[in-house]
Amino acid sequence: MTRDTSSRSPRKKYILLVDDHPLMRRGQADLLNREPDLCVCGEAATAAEAMAAIRELGPDLVVLDMTLPDKDGIEVIKDIRALHPNLPVLAMSMMEETIYAPRVLRAGGRGYVMKSEGSAEQLATAIRTVLGGQVALSPRMAAKVLSSMVGGATALGAGPEDKLSDRELEVLRLCGQGWSTEEVAQRLHLSAKTVEVHRANIKEKLGLQTTPQFQRFAIQWVIAQAHSGGR
Repeated sequence: MTRDTSSRSPRKKYILLVDDHPLMRRGQADLLNREPDLCVCGEAATAAEAMAAIRELGPDLVVLDMTLPDKDGIEVIKDIRALHPNLPVLAMSMMEETIYAPRVLRAGGRGYVMKSEGSAEQLATAIRTVLGGQVALSPRMAAKVLSSMVGGATALGAGPEDKLSDRELEVLRLCGQGWSTEEVAQRLHLSAKTVEVHRANIKEKLGLQTTPQFQRFAIQWVIAQAHSGGR
């Protein structure tokens, strides 16, 4: 965790950047600090550092990467909402918006920006949108939200993975990336038995009869996300 020691102007809004890639944070900080109304007050590389920085720095908004080494981004949003209910969170990730943005919103996040599509201007605009009390989404995702609200013709995050809980989706993603049950358990701070239960639930919900079928589905799903801008 680092802190900007420059003097604060009362006109600016203070942003905490949470991302485990130092170059990504530095690039975002350099760009946002050029904005007349925004200032990066601190950076964090893990969920634990982020929670400590929020307590210490009191930012106006958190820009949160969805893939952190110590905790899933959805869970971090829930933690922030529980402890700091008035602090808005803007998610920024390489993971596909149509799948993860609805989960971010349900967890209490106020917007979603894909790294692969988000320029400096788009990020600053999204931050201002959230600070203004609105939800920041791409036009494509906003259209899906409106369609879902008017008649329910389009389901958010449509697809077989939409049947899964946030934790189950994270297990699916890690398994598809080739991690073993023990490695998934370690990364998610769960027991191996709990991971196996999640895998069984995923198989049942998606109609996968065998472990090889599950593994093929998980790998193919991860590859599909990568081709569409996912991570």
